[in-house]
Amino acid sequence: MSQSLNLVLRRTSTLVFSNTLTAQPFLIRHNHNPISPVNQDQLLRVCTVLFQQQNSPESRLNSKLASCEFQRTHEFFLQVCNKFPFSWRPIYRFYLHTQSHHPHFNHTPVSFNKMLDVIGKSRNIDLFWEVLADMARRRFVNDKTFVIALRTLGGARELKKCVEFFDLMNSNGYRYNLRTLNKVVEAMCGGGWKLVEEAKFVAFKLKEWIRLDGVIYKHLVRGFCDKGDFIEASKIWNLMVDEGFDPDVDAVEKMIETLFKVNQCDEALKLFQTMRFKRMDELGLSTYRLVIKWMCKKGMMSDAHEVFKEMRERGIRIDNLTLGFVVYGLVTKRRVREAYSVVEGIDVPDLSVYHGLIKGLVRLRRAGEATQVFREMIRRGCEPTMHTYIMLLQGHLGKRGRKGSDPLINFDTIFVGGMVKAGRSKEATKYVERVMNRGMEVPRFDYNKFLHYFSNEEGVHMFEDMGKKLREVGLFDLADILERYGQKMATRDRRRNRCLITEDANDR
Repeated sequence: MSQSLNLVLRRTSTLVFSNTLTAQPFLIRHNHNPISPVNQDQLLRVCTVLFQQQNSPESRLNSKLASCEFQRTHEFFLQVCNKFPFSWRPIYRFYLHTQSHHPHFNHTPVSFNKMLDVIGKSRNIDLFWEVLADMARRRFVNDKTFVIALRTLGGARELKKCVEFFDLMNSNGYRYNLRTLNKVVEAMCGGGWKLVEEAKFVAFKLKEWIRLDGVIYKHLVRGFCDKGDFIEASKIWNLMVDEGFDPDVDAVEKMIETLFKVNQCDEALKLFQTMRFKRMDELGLSTYRLVIKWMCKKGMMSDAHEVFKEMRERGIRIDNLTLGFVVYGLVTKRRVREAYSVVEGIDVPDLSVYHGLIKGLVRLRRAGEATQVFREMIRRGCEPTMHTYIMLLQGHLGKRGRKGSDPLINFDTIFVGGMVKAGRSKEATKYVERVMNRGMEVPRFDYNKFLHYFSNEEGVHMFEDMGKKLREVGLFDLADILERYGQKMATRDRRRNRCLITEDANDR
């Protein structure tokens, strides 16, 4: 591990990369199909036939569809695809019907990609490959086709077919293309797919025909960092440096963030210092904000102050998000007065600033003071979010909720009642079974679900009643928080006429 970390910060050199490969642009036939409204009754009738007759002989299905009156339009076909997002059979058989009984029906790359996506999600790889070959012959392939193909084949671990797909496209006139490979690798590494291993396999298998550039390496580095595989990310980083590419600023930021996450703070700061020494002009707000954020999280306030000072000297405009991280760091180091002075110096503090202050105060177990900040942000017109309420509730009640004897302020009772009203009786029963035996550890209370189940007009009245009961037992801060959330869930007219919370609990 240490050896890999030392290799991360190898000296980089600049190389101007020029792609010597010639790439033939995609030859796509564009059909301009005006979008017309789809008759929903006809759509329902056709989809019903497709569902009921999807396993019937072809003659029977065609006769049933022929008896249905429907619009032979491009949009209608797309709407049918939307009705069966994970079932290939109705879609493909409808496609065959349009081919055999409606020769004037014009399919386009859009309709083919839609059908291809459905087939891919249903994991019918043989049919998927057949449709891909048909699209290549028809010259209907575009960048979206490449993305769908590689995501599907990669997700099914059909690595050999991933490479064969590029060979298939090349044999049909779509030459090996660096720009397309970049898009494919980016799509596979991002968007929650986490197919970075598959993307690496494809990219390195195609190196003989497509010379990789720094962009592909950047996507691979980011992909392995997102996946949590820092060792592999370091290997890609070093390979990128060895081939003469300066790491992109986005890749540098991702590597710095990952180093902080794995508690390699010294290595992260070394990489940041390297950027400051060699590529200072490329450093902008995002890089400084990232470093300040993690310095404040790690309690490195003196170092954060130096970076903050450098930003000012370079004339980089400091945004509220960065100041929010600074405020949080100061509060967690118990420098609360300094944090308040920073907030007071901001002309228009936004949610990120107030969240930094509230989160820090909650961490110091000063929930009452955090509630005062909550009142102040409302008074100044900054609307709280769900995260604001969850932080405050956790500060007042702890992460496991209040287990009082009074059922009106017992959050177990309220939470179970909310689940039952939301139609989740089974989930409520499981929760009750877990908390009945008080000898067992009480599970963590899910404030997110608690607030979600009462996020309706009925919740308004419940939170109002709950606020009154909380005031009766002296829990004024908690009453204000929950009443405010109830007002937020009211109808638009009631929200428009609500009053601001300005009264301080200490004045009662």
